[in-house]
Amino acid sequence: MAHAEAASVYPPLEARPVKNTICLFDVDGTLTPARRTVAPEMLQLLSALRHRCAIGFVGGSDLVKQQEQLGTPSIPVTSLFDFCFAENGLTAIRLGQQLASNSFIGWLGQEKYKELVNFCLRYIADIDCPEKTGTFVEFRNGMINVSPVGRNASVQQRNDYEKFDMENKIRAKFVQALKEKFPEYGLTYSIGGQISFDVFPTGWDKTYCLQLLKAEKEVSGVDYTTIHFFGDKTYKGGNDYEIYEDSRTVGHSVKSPEDTMRVLKDLFKL
Repeated sequence: MAHAEAASVYPPLEARPVKNTICLFDVDGTLTPARRTVAPEMLQLLSALRHRCAIGFVGGSDLVKQQEQLGTPSIPVTSLFDFCFAENGLTAIRLGQQLASNSFIGWLGQEKYKELVNFCLRYIADIDCPEKTGTFVEFRNGMINVSPVGRNASVQQRNDYEKFDMENKIRAKFVQALKEKFPEYGLTYSIGGQISFDVFPTGWDKTYCLQLLKAEKEVSGVDYTTIHFFGDKTYKGGNDYEIYEDSRTVGHSVKSPEDTMRVLKDLFKL
């Protein structure tokens, strides 16, 4: 029932009762428990909210992972939200239709990209960590993810590497070496999780999607002057920080999906 309700018919964007307003959500820790699937109660609440104003999500993962967490085998995630911003908006879908996408290689150029990846692979070859697995550089549309131990690490290997990294500052030293080698590339380095760090163009954090919302005025005439953003990693260094602090958004820091539901019910009298 919850999923049927979630996929029901909604007024056009320009006809939503709460005017010029959109609610944007982080995924992990905000709509779902980390790396887990969304609760039916959350989908029902989002469906009710969608009758009032526009809704969207913005996450660093690709659309496949977001489908696994938010959609179902029979319901595409793109039908549950007005705006789907995968990889922080580099892959963007509006009302089920894909918008123009951007890519890291396209932005940086193949020659510079090659230099960057070659440097990473040479550097990793010289790191003496207790174990190594496979997939040391993972290319994603909007970034590369670099892992000294390799992304194929088991849970135990991840835990062991994290402890080793905390003691030896492997990732911090690696990032420093990259900053010194490629100062003119305009890249941001973000250490996250247990085993890796992300490398992406400066500004390609979650605020990237805000320019796509601004463009809506030309499409439907809706000017999103109120952008509510809900996220759990809103502290400095967290991947919700930039969009939470941005002057274009009204930031809401939440602790869990249950907390998100509580704030929404209070804010929109749902």
